[in-house]
Amino acid sequence: MISLPRDRMDQLVKRFDMLEAQMAAGPAADAYVRLASEYSELSAIAGKIRELRRAEGELADLEGMLAEKATDADMRALAQSELPAVEENIETLRRDIQILLLPRDAADERNAILEIRAGTGGDEAALFAGDLFRMYERYAANQGWRFEVVSASDGEVGGYKEIIATVSGKGVFARLKFESGVHRVQRVPATEGSGRIHTSAATVAVLPEAEEVDIEVRTEDIRIDTMRASGSGGQHVNTTDSAVRITHLPTGIMVVQAEKSQHQNRARAMQILRARLFDMERSRAAEERSESRKLQVGSGDRSERIRTYNFPQGRVTDHRINLTLYKLDRVMLGELDEIISALIADHQSKLLADFGTDS
Repeated sequence: MISLPRDRMDQLVKRFDMLEAQMAAGPAADAYVRLASEYSELSAIAGKIRELRRAEGELADLEGMLAEKATDADMRALAQSELPAVEENIETLRRDIQILLLPRDAADERNAILEIRAGTGGDEAALFAGDLFRMYERYAANQGWRFEVVSASDGEVGGYKEIIATVSGKGVFARLKFESGVHRVQRVPATEGSGRIHTSAATVAVLPEAEEVDIEVRTEDIRIDTMRASGSGGQHVNTTDSAVRITHLPTGIMVVQAEKSQHQNRARAMQILRARLFDMERSRAAEERSESRKLQVGSGDRSERIRTYNFPQGRVTDHRINLTLYKLDRVMLGELDEIISALIADHQSKLLADFGTDS
């Protein structure tokens, strides 16, 4: 049986009730926003705890009926028949609460910056990068998220050498963060006359969007260059003479933006720079905490091969959790929930195993 920290649950419900009362009292607008945010965060777990208490009360009543000698045969049989379902419900609620009590990634509710780069495989890799871009664009649309291209470098025969987009909405980073890594494709390129299967790859990086309060970028630590830029044509053509390149001197991180407005390029480049620096700090902190390192789905290394898309066999395999689906066509249309939910469930299981049932 799953055990839970009763004192902590009592405190959470008490805090939830207090927030509810404070909001009903009509606080000032700024205080209301703060209270409403915490209220929203606690509502799910408070609801589950109350459900658990009701179910435990129901179990106690059934066990009392069975223990009472005066209970007639029909009532005893009814109680006995209802007992397994109530016990199963209690275990389900306890597991749900246990998951809700797990340490949360503070970045889960943030928007994300999605970066896709063609890897090994030449033109075919660029085409695959384009396929991945459209897959994530469709997934974002399915989730009701806003998906906006920040910059793109077109491939010679289509697709992208590199494309960067912002993804905005509820729980974006929580759903996309396990997509970082090397994605490999196996298929026959359109230019292959002999029908031979080629293997190529693209790298995906998903970074939580960072605010100025998260990462301080000192003026003396960056160099900003403006330059002419020209695109190779296509949907996201670069048509500016005011491209901006920002170099972060302490780390060597370089961001180039070459869209229409120099002012917008500078703002976008700083946004991406902050996200990369924030991601670097998060990765360093995770490496210093051996517990967190063990709990990651995969190593989090951008060079790690995480997934293979095999077109001749119509299958997609996520190597971190040994999940294979024979619905590649649906996945490429943005139906990623089955894979993403499995990755999240695997991560939660490892957290549960590591922290134990009495955490």
